[in-house]
Parts: sequence; C-alpha cells; structure tokens
Amino acid sequence: MTATAYDAIVLAGGAARRLGGVDKPGVRVGGRTLLDRVLGVCRGAGTTVVVGGRRATVRAVEWAREEPAGGGPLAALDAGVRGTTARNLLVLSADLPFVETGTVQRLLDALDGSGAEAALLVDADGRDQPLVAAYRAEPLRRELALLATEHGGLSGLPLRLLTHELALTRVAAGPLDFFDCDTWQDIAAARSRIREHGRVLDEWMTAVKDELGVELDVDINVLLDLARDAAHGVARPAAPLTTFLVGYAAAQAGGNGPDAVAEAARKAAALAARWAAEAEEEAKGEAAGHGTEDGAG
Repeated sequence: MTATAYDAIVLAGGAARRLGGVDKPGVRVGGRTLLDRVLGVCRGAGTTVVVGGRRATVRAVEWAREEPAGGGPLAALDAGVRGTTARNLLVLSADLPFVETGTVQRLLDALDGSGAEAALLVDADGRDQPLVAAYRAEPLRRELALLATEHGGLSGLPLRLLTHELALTRVAAGPLDFFDCDTWQDIAAARSRIREHGRVLDEWMTAVKDELGVELDVDINVLLDLARDAAHGVARPAAPLTTFLVGYAAAQAGGNGPDAVAEAARKAAALAARWAAEAEEEAKGEAAGHGTEDGAG
C-alpha cells in the first residue's frame, strides 16, 4: 500500500443530455448517488475538489466551477487543480459507479513507482482515459497553462490535447472500471448489476456504512458465520440482535476497529456454540430418557 499523499479532483459537471438534462452525479445506484460512489474510492485524499454544482455529499469536499460553466473537461480540470496543493493528483469522472479503490491504488502506485508525469487507466480497446488517472501536479498545471495560452483559453478544447506532451505510464483497467452511466439504460444495467449474487452484500454493506458515516472494513464472512451460529444455536431472532451487539461492543472497546469486531464476534460465536452444545446434550438426554421409559413399559 503506497503512502503517497494525494489530492483528488472529481469532475461532476456536464449537461447529461442523454439523461434528459437530469443531474447525473445525483442519480442513485444502489441507494447511493453516482458522485458519492466515486467519492468513496478516494477517501484517502488529503483534499477532494468536486467540480460542478453544489449538492449534498456523504463526506466533506471542496467545490469549484469551471469558467465558463459548461466549458468542458479541460476547463473543469483547470478549476479543480486550482483548489489542490498535493504533489500528486487523482482525477476521476463522477459517472463511474464501479471504479474500485484497488484501481485508484494501482494508479497512484504506478505514478509513484515511475518517472512518469501521469498514470492513465487504459480500457480493453487500448484507449487512454485521462479522466481516470493520477497526475503529478506541476506537469499537469504546466500543460493546462500552455494549452490556455496557445488556444486563448481552455473552454471547448478536446481532452486528448492534454496528454500529448506528458510522459505517461499506463495501467490496465479492471472489468468494470469503465462502466459509465450516460443513458437510462446504463443506469438500469448498473442497478441490476449491484444485485448480482456475489456482489450484493458488499454493495449493501458499503451503502450502509456511507449512510451511517462508518469508516470500518470488516470481514463480512465473520459476521455471516456468527449470524448463522446464533440463529441455529439459539433462535432466529438472535442473529440480527447478536451482530448488533457485536458492533456495539467493538465500538465500546475502541482500538483497532476490524480487530475489535473480530474479537467480539469470536466471543459471541463461542457463546453460541456453548448454547448449541447444551441443546444437543438436552436432546440426547431426553432421547435416552424416552428410550428407558419405552423399555420399562
């Protein structure tokens, strides 16, 4: 895990014409806005600047707006850069519901471990994606300033002009990193995908943690195993109540969050096992007693 400090710029403007002009970053997928989903993968940023209209977000960010409004991605990027101070900058578009924390980490690691001025994600067709990338701040500022001087401003300029003079390194994308939401069909597909088996629990847990303001990584399987043991060894309603108490106990214990949850879960699971063992002993005793009575008859 890299210790590189970075700021993040999230571009959340655009007219969203194919969505009928709706506020695309505010559209919800899995109960969370597209913007909040992207903000979730760059929690490690020192400062996060969102370029676009102000809106409610699950965590505090700085706001910026390109001049003129609607001036395009280079103008928006320039506005975001002005609000940052770190040497390395992560740049993300706000319409990527499935971009992952691991992808962000790979971009930062690639930039940190090379002499490059930018690390760009590359899609399956080999196309560079300048809006899913990590940049060294000074070369990025330099190129934006040169483009503005050469063209009399940045408004309306194509994004491809940005990286022509930068030394690049490239990072292969994950399978869903470039799933973007430009149409209502895309939104429907994203909403369907989060409910797929193998994904839905992680999506739900992340959504709940965001909603409750909890920043804690826990092993879901540990909690599921505990819930199963409590349901089978005690009673079905014991499962949610026990997992709630485990979380409460972990919060009271303080210290390392995930370790506190694991320790509380271990204790509760051991208790559930003792309950189950007692029930088995009672069942065996009753069966033995019935057998004696039947024989005596």
